[in-house]
Amino acid sequence: MPQRNKNFTGRDDLLESLHEGIAADVTVVVPHTLHGFGGVGKTYVAIEYAYRFHHEYDLVWWIPADQPMLVRSALAGLSPHLGLPPAGSAGIEDTAAGVLDALRRGEPYSKWLLIFDNAEQPEDLSDVIPHGPGHVLITSRNHAWTSVADTVAVDVFTRQESIEFLLRRTDGGISPQDADRLATELGDLPLALEQAGALHHETGMSVDEYLRLLREQTIQLLDANKPSDYPLSMTAAWSLSVSQLESKLPEAGELLRCCAFFGPEPIPRDVFGARDEEHATQSRLRGLLGDPILLSRAIRELGRYALARIDSENRTIQVHRLVQALLREEVGEADRLAFRHEVHLLLAAAVMSHSPNDTTGWPYYAALLGHMSPAQVKLSHEPPVRRFALDMVSYLYSSGDYSSAHDLVVELLDQWQAASGDEDMSVLLARGHLGIVLQELGDYLASFELNKETLARMQAVLGPEHEETLLLTNSHGADFRARGGFAEALEHDRRSLERHREVFGPDHPQTLRVVNNLATDYLLVGDYERAFELQTSAYSQSRRVLSGNRQDVLSSWNGLARIVRLRGDYFGACDLGEDAYEFGCLELGADHPWTLRTAKDLATAKRRAGLIDEAFDLAQQTFEREERIFGRDHPDTLAAALCLANILRARGETVEALALLRDTTRRYWRAFGADHPFRYGCDMNLAVLLRVNGHLDEARRLDQESLSGFDGRLGRSHHYSLACAVNLASDHALLGDHETARRLGQAALAELRALLGERHPLTLASAANLVVDLRAGGAVGEAEALAAETFGHYREALGAAHPDVQLAMAGVRLDFDFDPPAL
Repeated sequence: MPQRNKNFTGRDDLLESLHEGIAADVTVVVPHTLHGFGGVGKTYVAIEYAYRFHHEYDLVWWIPADQPMLVRSALAGLSPHLGLPPAGSAGIEDTAAGVLDALRRGEPYSKWLLIFDNAEQPEDLSDVIPHGPGHVLITSRNHAWTSVADTVAVDVFTRQESIEFLLRRTDGGISPQDADRLATELGDLPLALEQAGALHHETGMSVDEYLRLLREQTIQLLDANKPSDYPLSMTAAWSLSVSQLESKLPEAGELLRCCAFFGPEPIPRDVFGARDEEHATQSRLRGLLGDPILLSRAIRELGRYALARIDSENRTIQVHRLVQALLREEVGEADRLAFRHEVHLLLAAAVMSHSPNDTTGWPYYAALLGHMSPAQVKLSHEPPVRRFALDMVSYLYSSGDYSSAHDLVVELLDQWQAASGDEDMSVLLARGHLGIVLQELGDYLASFELNKETLARMQAVLGPEHEETLLLTNSHGADFRARGGFAEALEHDRRSLERHREVFGPDHPQTLRVVNNLATDYLLVGDYERAFELQTSAYSQSRRVLSGNRQDVLSSWNGLARIVRLRGDYFGACDLGEDAYEFGCLELGADHPWTLRTAKDLATAKRRAGLIDEAFDLAQQTFEREERIFGRDHPDTLAAALCLANILRARGETVEALALLRDTTRRYWRAFGADHPFRYGCDMNLAVLLRVNGHLDEARRLDQESLSGFDGRLGRSHHYSLACAVNLASDHALLGDHETARRLGQAALAELRALLGERHPLTLASAANLVVDLRAGGAVGEAEALAAETFGHYREALGAAHPDVQLAMAGVRLDFDFDPPAL
């Protein structure tokens, strides 16, 4: 909450009316809106309501609502108080969604109050108002709220409230009669009265002198044709306060004008202390910013004259949006451009020492996010400022807020392309950032086309060995994987690694990212030994080099756990995965995209290890989170759905699994296209569930189509193809065609032994299925010899109590399924 206004006066009837209305909403939240003209005190009424009635709530939370990005950021900041991962270490979008869900359920608190301050259109908040057991209070200048919510109109002070306020604000320094005269001239507008009272308190100016100057200011303002959007009394009072402030401390006036070009949200005090060398010499505020004592005095003077709200607890400065608007209009165009430029440089310098990929820097970026659009950062041509803007985009997608990152980078691109052309460095970099965001949003086709075109431009403009060209080269490798071109991705990333090592060196973070991606390429083409070698190297180096970049560490860690599982060490994969998942929850938050990907892989490892109930709990929780955060059609959600369906089948809940997978299969086509290996993998899983639910002919047809697709894209010797061939053999066997089943099974077993080794659990499972087919075909001796050879190794690999071992020993066929890695 903002600090309470010690001079708050009156409004008792309004507060009581508001309290009675809002308290009537016991089970369903009806938003209550305080609306009114700027300067009438809507925000202060909301603050006073919160402090006066806080004893009725377990939790009260304040949310700046005039910019959509700030709403979710403020909601995310509530997460630690609800027992959720903290906003500073989890993605904004997913953390805010988790907060809303907890509030709707009333867990852990049912008595809560959310205050959305300075909301604009009702539709801006439609998806962030939690309809639960608590209360919502909104302040707005927009009367459109009257049609969608119970509203309380906030007007100017009554005359008695004005007099009482002025007497309190001036510590009795003026008479009630003089207070009445001031109130008459200032139209009882609270913000104007606040500044008049502050001016008297600071200067001892008589009321007669104040009114004389006010009349002179009014004449000047009328001559200047001030816009009718603002009350003339407010404009005159503000102008008078500023002139008196400047006569006392001119530097404070310059600081105030500078603050007018930030956003209306609180400005971190430290913004005025961080400057680079060039800015220190160019700044028009260099004398003030270079003298910490003078700066502190200037800030205090702004508070004394009621021209800014100084929050000492949170170390912020906030200027009323109406005062900001008046200040901006008061200066000439040259000064307006100069102050805006000053703000841009201050914002850029404030995060200069903080990487947007480092979680420790995220609070700094979050504090400045609300100033990006109001300060019109996109208009700057300065390279450091544009780099700051792109770093803000990086912060947003690194923290998991993909939609805000997309909106911001598109806004920057539209402006920069028009101003600087397609081949400008900042435009090329922004296009690269947009490509990353499109990848994360699952729009693979758009990402591929954009990155392909941008990379060609970078190579022509910057050269193939330029740092930024290489960064995009690495990112483009994911585009090939997303298209199902695993061999193309492998060749692309091999070349990329050579260039990265030449330019950056072997231990550079960018080089390690390529190694990590190359390991994924080898995994996807089925070379698990090479993938393991590279992933082990990437993981060990990332723990040493990438200490601040928790995402890359977790990505490498989870990649190692995944390849350990694919090589057949399910228990080792569980141990590694548990550690990685705990790291992700602690450092990034349980809802961060990479933590969720790690959770999905860990659930798969637990299922392979026979820990079915543990796997189910984790898989169900992960799927629900993915769906809530990204929606049902996002590739990560689809992967989580496959994981959950596989575990439901292992639990015997085959009808539920089939329903989930039928829906998921349709979505896989749309996400990846008709000829993607992942689409065939999803169909293969569906075929297994069709078979176990008795739809044998449909299962055989789907497996045959999937196998043909795998053969065409990956070849028969690939792990995915062989798994599908084993499943197709099961289809034929259950349909009575034991000879076809045997031939398929024998061929697949020979390939699996060569690919994975004779003692890999999947090789042993394939052998166990072949034992069943040999017995059914009358080759009892061959079957028993294979059984004797297989079952002992199976028990050694997984343990006698493992569900798969027990099924194999009982002569029950085993099913293979597909689990997609993150691309």
